[in-house]
Order: sequence, then structure tokens, then C-alpha cells
Amino acid sequence: MRKSSILIQLFLVCILPLLTGCSQGAKSPPLAADGVVLAFGDSITAGTGAGGGESYPEILGGLIGRKVVNAGIPGEVTAEGAARLPEVLDSVRPALLILCHGGNDLLRHMDQRQAADNLRGMIRMARERGVAVVLVAVPSPDLSLKPPAFYRELAAESGIPIESKALGKILGKGSLKSDYIHPNASGYRQLAEALAALLKKSGAI
Repeated sequence: MRKSSILIQLFLVCILPLLTGCSQGAKSPPLAADGVVLAFGDSITAGTGAGGGESYPEILGGLIGRKVVNAGIPGEVTAEGAARLPEVLDSVRPALLILCHGGNDLLRHMDQRQAADNLRGMIRMARERGVAVVLVAVPSPDLSLKPPAFYRELAAESGIPIESKALGKILGKGSLKSDYIHPNASGYRQLAEALAALLKKSGAI
């Protein structure tokens, strides 16, 4: 094995866990009692597979005592989300953005590097407006149910909190999902509870 290859492997083994740790311990500014949270994404955010009042944004609002605006559009890919987000941010004027996007890119086998760039752009749009960001990693639609590495990499480079385990665990249990890519009401509640816990851990709540 070439020396350069060995050095690269050592870098990945030693440095990437440190970056992941940074994102796991990332802090958010405290969310005022009247601060608005924007939940932005696709069908997972919209609440596909559950009834009225059972989406994760609606449940989360009750858990954290804040207004949570549901801006989920089923079927949307990250490029469409990146085009839509500026207008939503300017209209809602949130203090915090919960970004849960990329599932449709993965389902359609679209370029993951482009999806990561689109998410990076959305994070940048929010932060340029003074909006804090929390990232939700979406699992790959395969047996592993593990999110692609770019989610953790984005969280680490941006220094933002990330919820990277909840959706995979939910979609791994038949009792918590309505189909193979969407939670049911119980699954959305678990996602909301995981996000509420992350917001408390990060100092937002």
C-alpha cells in the first residue's frame, strides 16, 4: 500500500470521529417563548402516513411550547427545496429552522454530492438571515437504514446540532411506520420527542 493511501486512511480514522463529536455537542441559541420554529422538508415533515394533528411539527410544538410552522411538501427533492426556502424564510421569519430533507433524492438515486450541496446552501440561507439550524438525517432506503455520511459532515462543518438516529430506528420497526418510507402517528411522535430532546440538549429550549 502506498504511503499516501495509509496517511489518508489514518486521517479518516482519527479526524472524522472528532468532527462527528463536534456536531453532536453543537449548541443552539436559546429560543424565546415567542420564537417561531420552521419545520422544512418533504413528506416526512408534511406528515404523510398520519392523520391531522399527528405530524411531527404539530406534536413538537406542544412538546416545546413554541409555534412550529409545517412547511413540508411531499415528493420534493433538495434542489426544489433550495429554490423554495428563501421565500418561506422571509415569510415565516423563524428563529430556528429544522431541516429534514434529501429522502426523495436518495429514493431517486440522484447525485448525493449535489444533494449535500443543496442542503449546504439551505443551511447558509438560514444562517445569513440569523436563523439557527438543526439538521435531521434521513436514512438510505435500504436494509441498513443508515443516513449517508454527508449529513454528519454537513453538521460538523456548520457546527449545528443533528438528529441522525431517530428516523432509522422508527423506519426499522413495522409498528412505527405506515409504509416503508413513512412513519405512522406513533413514529412521528417518537421523532418529535427525539427532536425535543435534542433542542433541550443543545440549549435551544
